[in-house]
Amino acid sequence: MGNLKIASLFCGCGGTDIGFTGGFNFLGKYYSKNPVKIVYANDIEKEACDIFDANFKIKSDNRDIKSVSSNEIPDHDILTGGFPCQSFSIVAQNPKRLGFKDDKGKLFFEMCRILRDKQPKCFVAENVKGLISANDGMAFPLIISEFEKCGYSVHYKLMNSVHFGVPQKRERVFIVGFRNDLDVEFKFPDPILTEEDFIPLSSVVFPNSEIQEKYYFSDKAVQGMLKANPKMNKGRAQDLSKPCNTVGSHLAKVSLNSTDPVLEVDGRYRRFTPREVARIQSFPDEFKLIGSDASQYRALGNAIPPVLMWYIAKAIVKALKNAKIKEEPERQIAVG
Repeated sequence: MGNLKIASLFCGCGGTDIGFTGGFNFLGKYYSKNPVKIVYANDIEKEACDIFDANFKIKSDNRDIKSVSSNEIPDHDILTGGFPCQSFSIVAQNPKRLGFKDDKGKLFFEMCRILRDKQPKCFVAENVKGLISANDGMAFPLIISEFEKCGYSVHYKLMNSVHFGVPQKRERVFIVGFRNDLDVEFKFPDPILTEEDFIPLSSVVFPNSEIQEKYYFSDKAVQGMLKANPKMNKGRAQDLSKPCNTVGSHLAKVSLNSTDPVLEVDGRYRRFTPREVARIQSFPDEFKLIGSDASQYRALGNAIPPVLMWYIAKAIVKALKNAKIKEEPERQIAVG
């Protein structure tokens, strides 16, 4: 099997793509290369594309995917994408169907369009845990059905990055589909770590002496937080001996009165630096971060942890390596 070609939709800064390609180190462990090649990447966020372009040998397509025709996308074996999920609605028809409240909801259908037009061997989509319960649990079955209508046998699983050596509790649902004409045996990877072996936050944060003052909260902000909520019962301050809570895309605007994770060290509170967020997400240290802190936080917070993606990618590559074209059933010829 030669290199599998990948088209990466909603690529962001490239967490999915690092995981798929492999060949990187994280916390002293080497994640081997996979026989894949990124042939196309697209994202509408210019700052995320800039980070992607600084780290990959291919230049990303910084356009709205709705304006990109399928003919402009190179042929590929695997289509990847983490489509936005906030905008789904269930249209009150019989049978019910999947609709959307605004333009973001249309992006799922763009992924389906490309699947129908290009018919790659496989696709993998990622989304937040809440997708499963969206619209009182009615949206997810319809999403799976739409993928199946594109000609794919679909598998899905809720996975937590903390079980795979990522120092972060991050639950996401992964949807993997294989073209119906392929005879494929696929199984999502099983967790490799139990709670006793989880990677602690302390393994990826820097000493206080290396942190610039701009990342610390002012005394006024701290006093305001303590007055409003002395016990910090939302769990904002992280325990360095345990994995971090989920880091999000709005860390540039984190406050002590939100639910975003922060650090409390020696009586002082601070936000994570962008490099620490990259480490929490399991990006290798050689991954280049460019642009403003805000753009880095946004891109990193939206990314799929590369280490988790590596394990899923290994399972997908193995399945495709052993896949065979299904034999068409013999025609029954009536006699007499």
